[in-house]
Amino acid sequence: MKKILILMTAVMLASCSDNLEGLNENIKDPSTVPGESLFTGAQKSLVDQIVDLNVNNNNTKLWAQFLQETTYTDESNYDQVTRNIPQTQWDVLYKDVLKDLNEAEINIAATTYLPELEVQKPNKLLVIEILKVYAYSVLVETFGDVPYSEALNIDILTPKYDDGLTVYKDLIERLTIAINGLDESVGSFGREDRIYNGNVTQWKKFANSLKLRMGILLSDVDNSFAKTTVESAVLSGVLASNDDNATYAYLSADPNTNPIHDNLVLSGRHDFVAATTIVDIMQPRSYEYLEDSNDDGVINEEDNRTVVPGSVTSTDPRLKYYFAPNIDADPSVEEVVYFGGEIGNTANFSSHSQVAPRVEAATEPGVIMDYAEVEFLLAEAVERGFAVGGTAKEHYDMGITASIEYWGGNAAETADYLALAHVDYDSAIAASTATTPWKEVIGTQKWIALYNRGLEAWTSIRLLDYPVMATPAEAVSGFPNRYTYPIVEQTLNGTNYTSASTAIGGDEAETKLFWDLN
Repeated sequence: MKKILILMTAVMLASCSDNLEGLNENIKDPSTVPGESLFTGAQKSLVDQIVDLNVNNNNTKLWAQFLQETTYTDESNYDQVTRNIPQTQWDVLYKDVLKDLNEAEINIAATTYLPELEVQKPNKLLVIEILKVYAYSVLVETFGDVPYSEALNIDILTPKYDDGLTVYKDLIERLTIAINGLDESVGSFGREDRIYNGNVTQWKKFANSLKLRMGILLSDVDNSFAKTTVESAVLSGVLASNDDNATYAYLSADPNTNPIHDNLVLSGRHDFVAATTIVDIMQPRSYEYLEDSNDDGVINEEDNRTVVPGSVTSTDPRLKYYFAPNIDADPSVEEVVYFGGEIGNTANFSSHSQVAPRVEAATEPGVIMDYAEVEFLLAEAVERGFAVGGTAKEHYDMGITASIEYWGGNAAETADYLALAHVDYDSAIAASTATTPWKEVIGTQKWIALYNRGLEAWTSIRLLDYPVMATPAEAVSGFPNRYTYPIVEQTLNGTNYTSASTAIGGDEAETKLFWDLN
């Protein structure tokens, strides 16, 4: 009897042990996430961060002086610390984008698909590689030296920072390999790809256009390498029309709307208006058309209410697509006058121009590369002596045309705009007093075309030094040439942080990065 009891007890203990182990198993969620799902999530995180307007996440639309804050002006005055914006950029790109893309690559490589889908696997892996290169390029352009060779190794908790120029050149090499490996005869991702729906030909054009952009950025630091990079990218095929634009398709319902819709509409807040910099460059100074209605001896935006409807016409047809004009005292009459907020100062929301309805629409696509930018890059390439075909004027004109058409303008508006003395390439070059006139002429029109694309506009300003940005009213630093490193890096990765800060010339906002020489 005792033997039977002992046996029963042993069986029960074994059974209990088995059951306890089973309790640790999650039977509701999958043990691994499909690589395609990780890719989609990483893609959205990437584009969200690039196009975002939230001052906790992305300040570049303010630094490019497309917009001005109405109430809280810290970010317009170059304050990076109060909200620790660099930390958000760092975390999103490393954790939510690169890490997920890396896991997507691992999972897709380990998955066996049906034969008709298996042939798409190499293209999927190469598209992932292209987005990884894009994300890393943004990090280097933002911070300078960054963790790279050890960045995604989970066994290294304090990764070293790699030299920015070395990383950038390696990224271009990786991009070239990916471009050459794409097979346009088969597909890749389908609906999981919210940018090109798996169209490999479009991804190849995007990759070449990214290579063009990266090559141009290195023109002043290694002209020979830049020349080879740019010419090979163009030969392989870059974006050739607005139909090729790399745009993320947002949806009409939260949380899948364009982040700007969340910032400006769903939030119910009135935090931003047009900045005086872009408004003054895109139209004649409206104050010259006003009367001193306040009898204060000064003609300024406060006299806006006296403007006769239709009396002032913008020289740039895009202005009406970028911003809503000010409204006359009679709310039924719409003015064609636009007023921007002074950089770094508070600005009354109702008396300044706000963004146009299209800009804040839920489904407005998120742009990470477009045809207009490519044409301006080609204009730069010609002026730098690179063999890309065409003249600087031809590419410049096509860049302006592509931008106006993208925003809804027509051929007549485009022709009228291109004929203006300060826009016509030859006339503008002749009138420029800049040391390098083409940088001012191309830089200004390229900046206008990059409206609503703060990050790339900021990079273009740093490379070409045009247009000249206004000095904010209460600037805490000079014009930011970079994001400062996240504060957490100083405490958790202090040794490597110190080495990187020394290598780039100091962890300061004004420190110029390796490519920003002239």
